[in-house]
Amino acid sequence: MKCRKCGAKASVNMRQHRLALCKEHYLEWVPEQTERFIKKYQMFDRGDKILVAISGGKDSLSLWDILVRLGYQADGLYIGLGIDGGINYSSESHRLTEKFANENNLKLHVVDVENEYGQPIPMLSEISHRGHGKPCAVCGLTKRHVMNRIARDLGYDVLATGHNLDDEAAVLFGNTLQWSSEFLLRQGPVLPSTEGLARKVKPLCRFYEREMTAYALLRGIEYIYEECPFAEGSTSIYYKELLNKLETDRPGSKLTFYLRFLEARQRGDLFAEKDIRQANLHPCPNCGQPTSAQGLCSFCRLMEKAEGVATISRSAL
Repeated sequence: MKCRKCGAKASVNMRQHRLALCKEHYLEWVPEQTERFIKKYQMFDRGDKILVAISGGKDSLSLWDILVRLGYQADGLYIGLGIDGGINYSSESHRLTEKFANENNLKLHVVDVENEYGQPIPMLSEISHRGHGKPCAVCGLTKRHVMNRIARDLGYDVLATGHNLDDEAAVLFGNTLQWSSEFLLRQGPVLPSTEGLARKVKPLCRFYEREMTAYALLRGIEYIYEECPFAEGSTSIYYKELLNKLETDRPGSKLTFYLRFLEARQRGDLFAEKDIRQANLHPCPNCGQPTSAQGLCSFCRLMEKAEGVATISRSAL
């Protein structure tokens, strides 16, 4: 297989695009495509201050690398979740994130959940009883709260995440199976800013996971290979496996599925926006972040419960 641009031996063959590229031209192609997606979906411009959510994985580190290469003002945010298990997951992802930031002279904000809120994610999950024994729901709630808080407090215009096409297609598949119209309405490359919340964008949403893996490897980006130990058996991974089977038989199916959804939503073919009940958001009286809940937001209620458990534990000593 030869590179489409120079005729040299190709390093990456993308059947879904009918395109093969050598290392040099592939590492040019990915940022070029990212820039095209940023402009197409009007994610941000050169004057915006961007905060990139970094997990230590290939997608978020690659996104940070790409945005910096493109000349955007992009800082990183790493959230220490206290999830280690037998593979030191949080410790290793933190180490690799710090290493990348230091080697590239980039600004990285670090928030350690245990230091900040008194308990690591697994303990907060046990306290809340959410997720039927898995901390995923509490993890997601906490990460959203921290990302929104840091973006707001430090004056970032945009919060960028490394969600790739495989991630987006799996979420879309699940929401379509359930016909979750409210979630379908919100899914897309850009979630506009609202009072107290920065704009959220997904510049990698049209790249396949294997394309981002190839980018990270060819760029020499060291990232954590292991999945979160709590991800095993998750619904999202199951959906990804189903979609991968479809993609193997029909290359390009995932991209077509996602793009046709975005086109249909933009035309209003799926449902009328006026038919979707919009949440009445107001500031949480404790943290100030927008919430539709009566009284405290979900995160502050979790913290209140955690503090109550901690108080009881201290009293018992």
